[in-house]
Amino acid sequence: MPNETPLKRRRTRSDYIFHQTYRTRWHDNDMYAHLNNTIYAQLFDSIINAYLISHCGMDPFSYGSPTPPKNDINPSGQVAIMVNSYCDYFASVSYPDILELGLRVNKLGSTSVTYEVGVFKQGEEEVKVVGGYTHVWCERGVMRPAKGGMERGIREALGRLLVNETSKI
Repeated sequence: MPNETPLKRRRTRSDYIFHQTYRTRWHDNDMYAHLNNTIYAQLFDSIINAYLISHCGMDPFSYGSPTPPKNDINPSGQVAIMVNSYCDYFASVSYPDILELGLRVNKLGSTSVTYEVGVFKQGEEEVKVVGGYTHVWCERGVMRPAKGGMERGIREALGRLLVNETSKI
């Protein structure tokens, strides 16, 4: 799509499948009395990894361990590497706001996934920020895209977040 910004600005909570709440902290604010830009990257990382851990079977504490993974979903030979990130700001938030985050997948390839996170202020319908990033699933030893694609269980779990944007145009 040539210009996705107007579409992003119209996002609602229902455009996102997985949700999480975040209570802002005093030190999240910057000198202009709104959330510092770096906090948004942390929010995106937190909700994405919460989904990977709770729904995709990822166990970040078992990587590099001599013990086998605790489940058959965890691709012990693969890691997800961030290759792109973005953030569009529509309105500011600040401490002591409570934020509601929404997560979806906009694109799912054989080795890559593009996530989108919407940031909403509790009790308000207008999206404040839309951002996210792209992961490429790589072979751990060589850090190159996984030859056989991402592991099936992870791909299926990420597929449950996939949203067809053309239905929103």
